[in-house]
Amino acid sequence: MAEPLKNLYTRELLEQLGNLLQKQYKAFDKKAFFKTVFDKEWPNRELKQRMRHITKCIHQFLPMPYAQQIGILTPIAHHFNGFVAILFPDFVEVYGIEYPDISIPALEHLTQYSSSEFAVRPFIIRYEKRMVKQHLQWAKSKNHHVRRLASEGIRPRLPWAMALPVFKKNPSAILPILELLKADESEYVRRSVANCLNDISKDHPDIVLTIVKHWKGISPQTDWIVKHASRGLLKQGHTAALSAFGLNHKVKVEATNFAISKTNLPIGGKFEYSFSIKLNEKKTHDVRLEYKIYYQKANGKQNPKVFQIGTYSLKPRQTLTINRSHAFADLTTRKHHKGDHRIVVVVNGKETAELPFILH
Repeated sequence: MAEPLKNLYTRELLEQLGNLLQKQYKAFDKKAFFKTVFDKEWPNRELKQRMRHITKCIHQFLPMPYAQQIGILTPIAHHFNGFVAILFPDFVEVYGIEYPDISIPALEHLTQYSSSEFAVRPFIIRYEKRMVKQHLQWAKSKNHHVRRLASEGIRPRLPWAMALPVFKKNPSAILPILELLKADESEYVRRSVANCLNDISKDHPDIVLTIVKHWKGISPQTDWIVKHASRGLLKQGHTAALSAFGLNHKVKVEATNFAISKTNLPIGGKFEYSFSIKLNEKKTHDVRLEYKIYYQKANGKQNPKVFQIGTYSLKPRQTLTINRSHAFADLTTRKHHKGDHRIVVVVNGKETAELPFILH
């Protein structure tokens, strides 16, 4: 079994943090800090709760004005990376909102070792116009981590983060930022641009489809961005999105020999499924194949989840056979429930065949 994410904050890591803080601030009480961090509630805290707890403990043991605290934290941030290092931007988020002149440069510095994408959002809400200008400047940075922050931090629906209601309602201020980044040399940045556009598509599909029209064909990189940005619309079977990528919602196909290896299986099990698709058209067509699982939910209703199989070019009367498997193990993002389920074949956004099955 994989190690729980909350265990990223190990004693060794906190020991290193304590030593570095003590080097910067001689009066830092490392022993008391350790005892306060690893209190009786520590085992019960999850990942983000542990991070916030450490943030508060750092604040407690650096009894000085905020500017001095940041002066101690920023020089040691480069010793850490990945998710664990997000505790440094988290400190800025919790204690720095009243000090934008100090906090905004700090977030720019700290994002280079982790990410300030979560911490920047209260500043966007509080100082909207200033932060839009700042994100435009970040989009021109020489550092690709900072350029990524320009798009990732201002995503309207960033997972695990507070939403940005003003940009969910009207994302127009975001678009010039993304325009600056659409041809970025870093795949890391381009993926963020695509994710930001995917967020926007959930509230304003027409805006994203206009961008798709303008960006598509500029380069292989922008083609990848607009395809990835449209993934939510494509999964919905949005006809204009399908059309933008040469997929005909009304293409004539015939689904045959649809079968699953088990119709009654336990939670944690898996089945194989197979089907054939025949193109009944006079011209070659691209077909986007997906399947939906209609999962039984705790409230007794079924909720569909779309899974992509692939996109294929079929000639007239050509038949394509698919053989795949699907597992029903519980995940952190999905808990399975006993009861009736369905698997459905989807071709260019249209449901074409289905079979029932039961999880027990």
